[in-house]
Amino acid sequence: MVLRVEDTDRERFVEGSLERALQVIKDFGLNWDEGPEVGGPCSPYFQSQRLKLYKKYAAQLIEQENAYYCFCTKERLDQMRKLQQEAHLPVTKYDGFCLKLTPEQVKDNLEKNLPYVIRLKVPQDRILVFNDIILGRIEFPTGDVEDQILLKSDGFPTYHLAVVVDDHLMEITHILRGSEWLASVPKHMLIYEYLGWEMPATGHLPNLKEVGAGRKMSKRVGDVAAAEFLKNGYLPEALLNFIMLLGWNPGTEREIFSLDEFIKAFSLERIHKSDLVAFDREKLLWFNGYYIRQLSGEELYERLVSL
Repeated sequence: MVLRVEDTDRERFVEGSLERALQVIKDFGLNWDEGPEVGGPCSPYFQSQRLKLYKKYAAQLIEQENAYYCFCTKERLDQMRKLQQEAHLPVTKYDGFCLKLTPEQVKDNLEKNLPYVIRLKVPQDRILVFNDIILGRIEFPTGDVEDQILLKSDGFPTYHLAVVVDDHLMEITHILRGSEWLASVPKHMLIYEYLGWEMPATGHLPNLKEVGAGRKMSKRVGDVAAAEFLKNGYLPEALLNFIMLLGWNPGTEREIFSLDEFIKAFSLERIHKSDLVAFDREKLLWFNGYYIRQLSGEELYERLVSL
């Protein structure tokens, strides 16, 4: 298990949040083999400490003419998107204004130290074919894909550049993430292609929703943080077992799994091909009751006083 801290969005940085997140992982009895506190062959595991790497590959993309400098101001971008929305365009995206700059203009802007970002140069006439290891074949017309920002004006990468660079350098073989990231696939495919790297096998998992809801769970509604469930008296083994069966099933009626048993039984083929699966809190209560009844009186007392 490799644990990587993706901390490049400085606007969303919250003091102490990393320490709390690491503690929650430990509270569930999980441990990482590489990452913060333990190190490893691909250190550092904090993206904020890997900025030279991202700048190196952004510069390579610029040199290959697969990316370009963009000097557009926030005001111009806001006005551009407003006009696109008023024109009822199916997709609002960057209009490629800075692609028209001559090399001399770019050089002059850089010498003037004008703020800039680096954008991915997306071709407009291709169909990218992606084989999702869960959902199957998906096609993406590049005309619908924005020239994604890769490196921000503060020198930090966006998720899209950082995750591709890190997954490649850390030799990640499989990417499993929520279905909301499907729209990012063509951008990542192009970055892998431009850098001459093979994209890991990638699949998209269903997100969680409340029972009866039509959209994914929100941190703004109800308890959804893992730490809150522990604080409210749910046993970690109960919550783990419950989560194992959200969007996956073993093909039998069996419901009780230890973590080791789940690892042996798990297969990609049995992941649900859907956008959303229900987070049934009544079922979670059932799991919690089952695991409470497996404890001795002394064990239950120790669990209760530790809350």
